Amino acid sequence: MKKTALKISHATIWISSIVLGLLSSVPQIAEHHFNVAEAAVNAGLTATFAVLMWYFNIFMLSRRADKPRQQSISYWNLISSLLFGLVVMLGLACIQQLILSHINFGPVMLMVEVRGILINLVFYMFLHLLQQNYENQHVSMELERIKSDNLSAQYELLKQQVNPHFLFNSLNTLKAMVESGEEESVDFIIKLSNFYRFTLESRKLDLIHVKEEMEILNAYLFLQKARFEDGFTFKNTLGEKTLGTLIPPFTLQLLVENCIKHNVVSLEKPLHITIYEEDDKIVVENPIQQKTKDPHSLGVGLKNIDLRYSHLLHQHIEIIDDGKVFQIKLPLIYEYHHH
Repeated sequence: MKKTALKISHATIWISSIVLGLLSSVPQIAEHHFNVAEAAVNAGLTATFAVLMWYFNIFMLSRRADKPRQQSISYWNLISSLLFGLVVMLGLACIQQLILSHINFGPVMLMVEVRGILINLVFYMFLHLLQQNYENQHVSMELERIKSDNLSAQYELLKQQVNPHFLFNSLNTLKAMVESGEEESVDFIIKLSNFYRFTLESRKLDLIHVKEEMEILNAYLFLQKARFEDGFTFKNTLGEKTLGTLIPPFTLQLLVENCIKHNVVSLEKPLHITIYEEDDKIVVENPIQQKTKDPHSLGVGLKNIDLRYSHLLHQHIEIIDDGKVFQIKLPLIYEYHHH
């Protein structure tokens, strides 16, 4: 996640530095023998120190923008800032001694060094807190965006799972089976019931095991077989290890549904759908037997799946279309990723 860069307006830096310079001369005004030159030099050097430390601390803290985000103070940066401030203030004290040679250098140097440390600490802590506030706001906005995207993905997934066309076609198939007295009509009702039970149970989960996903897919395939008969074939070669990995619910079902939806499925030209594992990925593959292109088909299902993988793994699915074969490659999600 890209962190917010620390920005302070130049007006704020210069005005605050001048005010600090003036405040540093207030004690001299109360003295019985007030010296305008001493007060002016003292104010000028303090203001100069403040400006330099503003920019140095901003530079030091901005370097953390490319490093992993952390809430704690960087003690290395703090020590570096304090050491730099001591050197700068020592140099400014020497300049003050050259301008005002009549003053006692020892006590004055000690006073300006202590003043410099206090000013530096205040600046550093203020900038650190300001940077943390910027970063927290950025993280909050990012989390809200992810939450919004995730809700949209769940909504789109739910719309596809409770597809009225699929339900309408399934009920028509069931009607035809019952009217013809087919014995498989009872199994069809059970599979249809199981499919929608899976829908209700899984829609609240981020991940389920691939083995459970295959149960959803097998219920869906049984329903489609009753409708298309031998119009398509399905082959699954996933091993036990892959079946034990995790997957967003209804991912494989949506991909197989896309295969049937967008390709010609007929007895004369059966559609062959294959699911297998390759290079630590689950691959869903089918030859392209595309129907007349639907202008309203915007690939919502694929976008939904890609969005969920992006949120869960910060990875994207691979879509390969060479004009002859269409492949979707899903990264394997192992148990430790989930936890």
